[in-house]
Amino acid sequence: MARTPRTPQDPELAQRLSRRNVLGVAAGVSAAALIGAAATPSAAADTQAASQGHGRGRPVLPEGRLGIQLYSLRDKVSTLGFAAVFAELKKYGYDEVEYAGYTQGSAGAITLAQLKQLTRDHGLNAIGSHVGYYSNDPNAYTFATNLNKVLDDAQALGLKHIGTASGPFRYGDTVDAWKRAAEEFNTYGAEARKRGMKFYQHNHSEEFMFASDKPNVRLYDVLLAETDPDLVFLEMDIFWAYAGQFRFSKQVDGTPRPFDPLKYVLKQPHRYPLFHVKDGTKDPTSTYGYRMTDVGDGDIDYKTFLSEVTRRSHNGRRYHHWQAEHDNPVESFAFARKSSAHLHSLRERCGD
Repeated sequence: MARTPRTPQDPELAQRLSRRNVLGVAAGVSAAALIGAAATPSAAADTQAASQGHGRGRPVLPEGRLGIQLYSLRDKVSTLGFAAVFAELKKYGYDEVEYAGYTQGSAGAITLAQLKQLTRDHGLNAIGSHVGYYSNDPNAYTFATNLNKVLDDAQALGLKHIGTASGPFRYGDTVDAWKRAAEEFNTYGAEARKRGMKFYQHNHSEEFMFASDKPNVRLYDVLLAETDPDLVFLEMDIFWAYAGQFRFSKQVDGTPRPFDPLKYVLKQPHRYPLFHVKDGTKDPTSTYGYRMTDVGDGDIDYKTFLSEVTRRSHNGRRYHHWQAEHDNPVESFAFARKSSAHLHSLRERCGD
C-alpha cells in the first residue's frame, strides 16, 4: 500500500523525529524566565483545582495514575534539567513520568542513578521509557542492536515497563513482515520479563493500515495475534488510534472496515497497561482527521474512555497508567498544567 506523502508540518512526522537524542538539544530559553512564567497565579489556581477535583460525582481518573510523557517537555528538560521540570510537574498534580531519553542537554550531565533519585525525590513514579526498535547502525541504542544495554538501563532506573514508539515496519508492511517483527517483540518481552519488566509497543496511526499483500487484513490485528499476550503489551496512543480510525475505516477496495479504539482495549484490557492521553479537534480536511491540541481542548471523549476502561477492566482493578502528551505544545508547562487540571476535573455521577 502506498503511504500518504508527508510534509515538514505533518504532526506525525514531527512526533517521529528522534526521541533518543532530542532531550540533548538546547532550546536557548532562560531557566528563570520559564519557571517564572509557569508559576503564575493562574497556574496555581489550575493546580489547586486539579488537586481538589472540582465537580460532583466519582472521579474518572484513577488515583495516583496520572503521568506525562517527557517528550512533551523536551524543551524544558534540555534547558532547565530534570529537577526543575519534576518540581513543576509535582505542583501540577502529576504522579508518574515516562522517559523519552536520559540526558538533559545544556542543563549538564546526569547519571542514571541521579535521574532515578531525582524522580523519587520529587514524589514521582517512573513508569516507563521509549527506546528505538531498530537501526542500520549496529551501535545504535535500540532494542535490536543493544537489547542488554537497553534493559540494563531500564532496570537501573527501576522501571516496570520498557517500550518502543517505533512501528513494527522493520521488514515491511506485509503480513509475513509483521509476523517476523512480532517474533522479535516476543524475544524482547521474554528478556524484559526475566528482569521483572513488561515490554510494550506504542502505536501511531499507521499500525491500523491494511497489509499490502492482504488488503483485507489490518496490520494491528496481526501484531495482536502474533505476539504473546504474556510477553508483549501495548501502550495505546489514543489520539493516533482515532487518527487511524479516520484513515483506515475502509479497505483498499472501498469495503467498509470501521473499528473502535476503545473496543480494542476492552477486549484485552490486560494488554494495555499504559495509555497516551493526547487530544485533537476534528478536521476531516486533514490527513489524520484531527488537529492535535492540549488535553481538554479537543473532541476526544476522555470522560467516557477513562471511565469505561477503569470500570470494565479485569473486574474493576485499576492498574492502567495514563500519560498526558502533546507532540509539539505551544508552551509545554502550560500544556502540562492544563492537561492535569482537565483530567482531574472529569467526574461521572455515582451509579452511572
